Amino acid sequence: MAHDPRPLIYLNNAATSWPKPPAVSEAISRSLSLPVFGSGRTTGTQGEDYSTQAREELSTLFGAGDPENIIFTHNATDSLNLLISGFLAGQKQTCGVLATALDHNSVLRPLHEYQRMARIGLSILPFEQGMISPESVEDAIQKDTRLMVMTHASNVLGSVQNITAIGDILHDHGIYFIVDGAQTAGHIPIDLRHLPVDAFVFTGHKALFGVPGTGGFYVRDPSAISPVKFGGTGTNSQSLFHPRDMPERFEAGTQNYPGLAALTAGVRFIKEKGIPAIRDKAEQQSAYIIRELKKEEKITVYHETPQVPVIAFNIRGLPNDDAGFILARAYNIITRTGLHCAPLAHKIIDDGQGCIRMSLSCLTTDEECRLAVEAVREIAQNAD
Repeated sequence: MAHDPRPLIYLNNAATSWPKPPAVSEAISRSLSLPVFGSGRTTGTQGEDYSTQAREELSTLFGAGDPENIIFTHNATDSLNLLISGFLAGQKQTCGVLATALDHNSVLRPLHEYQRMARIGLSILPFEQGMISPESVEDAIQKDTRLMVMTHASNVLGSVQNITAIGDILHDHGIYFIVDGAQTAGHIPIDLRHLPVDAFVFTGHKALFGVPGTGGFYVRDPSAISPVKFGGTGTNSQSLFHPRDMPERFEAGTQNYPGLAALTAGVRFIKEKGIPAIRDKAEQQSAYIIRELKKEEKITVYHETPQVPVIAFNIRGLPNDDAGFILARAYNIITRTGLHCAPLAHKIIDDGQGCIRMSLSCLTTDEECRLAVEAVREIAQNAD
């Protein structure tokens, strides 16, 4: 196959970030060059305690307090399933649950399964201009409402929700609040000391610059979530029951140590760059792309003020899948097309046809943004 001389422009960071900082690859290589160190699982001391390092780095990044309240899983989907299932395991009868039309299928599918099993009554809140209003949350609360799960930022529109106001309302009613931070962790400041959330979910492979297979969650009160996975922890092995101490309460089996080494390096990179600088660059680049796309009348941008660098648009007269194919093959520009695992959001914004999504990272250059805009506008000008 002939080598494409054009530089690859990767704009699918809301799915998985690329490229990774060099320190991430170096951390993986270093972790594999030494024996695995795991508390209670080895007598060696040659390796590093990657679990503890990653917990401590994430705890400071998120303002989470006790690092042991950071739990590692495979990804955000795994975290959400564990939290939702663990919360509902503690409910003695059917309860009401709130979610939103902005949510990813990692929220919607577990909840719809529990609804199908008649374990919950599910209410989906609509959005306007990319936002879930606190008033709509207040209006949706019923006597049996016990849980709300929602995204922090839409992976389609880039709109960051007012979880402070929503959380205050929910807590006034004694409702447990799980927030999906897959699209915000690493992009915007998060201070869990002051955010009224009970559990906050993150993934490693997006803006935290880790690799696939890493993620986790913060839980404020571990006793509110029943463990739903059991197995070896390397601690208290004489007992045939899973430990209830943190973090072992929610972690079973061997950790992804190379992945946690990479995640630690990614978080340290973010801290060195600084979240304010990352956010400012993202806002400037997103504003530039949207401003330039709007100059072409055939292009529809679905949310003009994203707070994380996600830009959703369509070209009139050209299916989004075709547009993405042309961008990839003719311009060597990688985006994402389709429904982005958020079917209810697309049902509202584009009648369910899906869209083209450009998503940036703090390693995206201004020149890449300029070339991407030129390519999209050129495609639009030649569309039927």
